[in-house]
Amino acid sequence: MNKIINAPERYTDDMLKGIYAAHGDAVKYVDGDLRCYCTTQKVPGKVAIITGGGTGHLPLFLGYVGEGLLDGCGVGGVFQSPSAEQIFNVSKEVHNGGGVLYLYGNYTGDIMNFDMAAELCELEGIETRSIVGADDVNSGAPEVRRGVAGIFFMYKAAGAKAAQMGSLDEVLAAAQKAKDATRTVGFALTPCVIPEVGHANFTLQESEMAMGMGIHGEPGIWNGPIKTSAEIAAESLKTLLDDMPVAAGEEVAILINGLGATSIEELYILSGDVTAQLADRGVRVCRTFVGEYATSMEMAGASISLCKVDEALKGWLDYPVRTPFYTQK
Repeated sequence: MNKIINAPERYTDDMLKGIYAAHGDAVKYVDGDLRCYCTTQKVPGKVAIITGGGTGHLPLFLGYVGEGLLDGCGVGGVFQSPSAEQIFNVSKEVHNGGGVLYLYGNYTGDIMNFDMAAELCELEGIETRSIVGADDVNSGAPEVRRGVAGIFFMYKAAGAKAAQMGSLDEVLAAAQKAKDATRTVGFALTPCVIPEVGHANFTLQESEMAMGMGIHGEPGIWNGPIKTSAEIAAESLKTLLDDMPVAAGEEVAILINGLGATSIEELYILSGDVTAQLADRGVRVCRTFVGEYATSMEMAGASISLCKVDEALKGWLDYPVRTPFYTQK
């Protein structure tokens, strides 16, 4: 295991110390707990949006805390859920009169702890709503799908509506609109190494890929020889559009997301193929996001997300944001 660390068991906390040291003007921790990650900017009456999840996915989850996006994040260990107490303490810190929206991925531990935090908030008189991202088409039926990179579109929609001083129910509706319109397909080319484990979390042979692999190493739908970018785009788009049909003349936003160890050059090759194949179908593209938005440590691979947009969603996706990790003017 070749990593720049001090000790495996301190991986998450040492990472957080570095973030606070570099970006203390924008983010802080509360209750003496580094893993209670909050914005320093509070807007009276605005709905507060809180996310959370395990370390190992930067900029997901905590990287989206900032202006025009989220207000706080419970930070778990590598691929682990934050505690209910941590989520509750973040809620108390960022709540500013408008209520709190919990927006996070569809994973059992996260659901349990966010639900417990909501109960604690109710005892404190803090109104909450909850919604989970569940965009990974290859991970099963809609109700059990994993939340992966497509949650970015939910963050953008909800964050913009909250910044526009929408009500708690309006912010929830914006997140739901983005969720309903988003689908993702991902694939892995290499495994990753969890610091506290010290070895790869799954095995792929040389020149082999795993289609549908989850961002924690969950099994995909097939392992086989690495396909070309155009072939990957074609299979992925068939899966996405079979699940969420997009007619000729309709518009989508594209997210080409690197999983941690794939070059930007490769992501743009894939982006070009996805865009060309959508054009062949008569589908219009309003905006394309290319880069690392939801990673899996140093896993090589990528995901493709489509968000079927209307004028409201386009406006929210174009809304300016600024965090220590992500800026859009």
